[in-house]
Amino acid sequence: MSLLRNVEHDLRRFRGRIFAATAFVFVAFSLLFLRLVYLQLWRYQEFSAQAESNRTAIVPIVPNRGVIMDRNGVVLATNYSAYTLEITPSKIQAPLDEVIDSLSELIDIQGRDKRRFRKLREESKSFESVPIRTRLSDEEVARFAAQRYRFPGVEIRARLFRNYPYNDLASHVIGYIGRINQSEKEKLEESENAGNYRGTDFIGKLGVEQSYERQLHGQTGVHEMETSAGGRAVRRLRSSPAIPGNTVVLSIDIKLQKLVEDLYGNRRGAMVAIDPKTGEVLSFVSKPTFDPNQFVEGIDADNWRSLNDSPDKPLLNRALRGTYPPGSTYKPFMSLAALTTGKRTSSQIIYDPGFFMFGDHRFRDDKEGGHGSVDMYKSIVQSCDTYYYMLARDMGVDMIHDQMKELGFGQITGIDILGEARGILPSTEWKRTNYRRPEQQRWYSGETISLGIGQGYNSFTMLQLAQAVSTLANNGARAKPHLVREVVDVETKVAQTVSLEAPKVLAFQPDHIDTVKKAMVGVNIEGTSASSFIGAAYTSAGKTGTAQVFTVKQNEKYSASKIDERMRDHALFIAFAPAEDPKVALAMVVENAGFGAQSAAPIARRVFDFLLMGQYPSVEDIEAVRNGQATRPIGKPRPIASVPWPPKAVAPEALLPDDDPVR
Repeated sequence: MSLLRNVEHDLRRFRGRIFAATAFVFVAFSLLFLRLVYLQLWRYQEFSAQAESNRTAIVPIVPNRGVIMDRNGVVLATNYSAYTLEITPSKIQAPLDEVIDSLSELIDIQGRDKRRFRKLREESKSFESVPIRTRLSDEEVARFAAQRYRFPGVEIRARLFRNYPYNDLASHVIGYIGRINQSEKEKLEESENAGNYRGTDFIGKLGVEQSYERQLHGQTGVHEMETSAGGRAVRRLRSSPAIPGNTVVLSIDIKLQKLVEDLYGNRRGAMVAIDPKTGEVLSFVSKPTFDPNQFVEGIDADNWRSLNDSPDKPLLNRALRGTYPPGSTYKPFMSLAALTTGKRTSSQIIYDPGFFMFGDHRFRDDKEGGHGSVDMYKSIVQSCDTYYYMLARDMGVDMIHDQMKELGFGQITGIDILGEARGILPSTEWKRTNYRRPEQQRWYSGETISLGIGQGYNSFTMLQLAQAVSTLANNGARAKPHLVREVVDVETKVAQTVSLEAPKVLAFQPDHIDTVKKAMVGVNIEGTSASSFIGAAYTSAGKTGTAQVFTVKQNEKYSASKIDERMRDHALFIAFAPAEDPKVALAMVVENAGFGAQSAAPIARRVFDFLLMGQYPSVEDIEAVRNGQATRPIGKPRPIASVPWPPKAVAPEALLPDDDPVR
């Protein structure tokens, strides 16, 4: 007997299933529809931007870096194009060392190239290309192009390189550029100027290259490219060209700069020459120098070690950061302070027996037997120490500090390159602040005495000393020194003079300044530096100085021949000319060279001859000055126009093909 099916029951079950399936399909399509509405309406802009981003790629165009020139238009820093072999680590399929070894069979890759590559790779991200060799020849480019299929992730690029055509000449002024390191990247990313450094690998590191980075860098451009799904460029959609950096014109005269550096020769030291009316720096010398071209691509370890470990410290900008006791060059400023405070009159006379006793300590004068009766004029012309020992005692350290601070000693001048040292202008407050133990914080009266002759705690830069003498030359008006004269817009060719502060007129009486200036003229006519200015066709004013490096015992006599060369006295000189209407004021030091009259003043004479008379010393004269053997002009000076110029410069463009697009 068969069972009867309940048709009605089965029908209801079937209808329920149909309804459930229909509801499921409806809900699913509703969800899809809602999702479509959500994507098309609410998130349309976002996904449209993503799609456009996938379709296009932004390629930055690195601008040409601006040119640096001297005041006469001589190019001191420029750019050239060359081919570079670069590796992108993330695209390398074989072990990196094997790839480099294989590349070495085609292209000459030295050990220093590998060391630099490893260093740059550590500072870069894996998807960034890193140069393994730069400045490839056409032959090397052709060899690699024929074998390129073997090296995925390796390519040749044309890049711009910075070039300093005169090598180490004025290197501390110009500075150099180098690859952007990690800390600099982080600072750029946080700055409002971050977008302008997309695709840029280099930034100013020192000197004008660093201080005027914004003006020199230019404006980065972009290519907007349409790309395929595989990331291959299809066509250019739009382009915004890069704007090259502006031209920075310095106030220095590079020919004068070369003259002074030649006169120093292998000796160490610094000199700053300033136009006292405007504050324009005409020459800014620090010796020894270095070749900034070594730093452009990243200096190798051997060269860095030789520069950094050298006892001559070529990387130290002595004019900006080197601090020295001013020695007797301090005396004219002490005299001006004495007149201003009423501690001395110009006619007041003291007696110099050849020493000054303070308690049981004997402060010796440089002249045995002393200078006898000394007034202010004679104290400067003959550089009488005893006069200033007494003056320092009468003024006291804090009065000296307050007077010298006005002249800029121990203060930041504000020159337009970074890294300036403040130096030390001592005071009782300074000592309390800079020493820990109570017995060290106390100022002792005996410490004041040597301050009068520019010794003791006194320590200043040649820049500060040059500003002080230019203030004196400018009748008490202190101009802020600056190295950049103007910035020329690369598009409009309009030269914009760097905004300058008006000279600050200090509260010195004109007759007091005249008294000191008259005595400084006497120094170059009948005083300690007279032999260097014999026959000069102009009147100049100056003051020699000798600064102790090694302090001899109280009863011992200083003898340079008995001590190490680096412990000998420094030779200093300050001067300005013409005395009636000064066009230039300078301060200089020749380290461990002894007397300023013998080693420093002859250099100042040649500077004045160059600027005021248009004369360039003979080759024999330059050599004599280098050797410390010239106290007056020898040989026949040459007119500036007859001197071979410019000197032979590096010309990397000569290595490039004639059809190079950047050449």
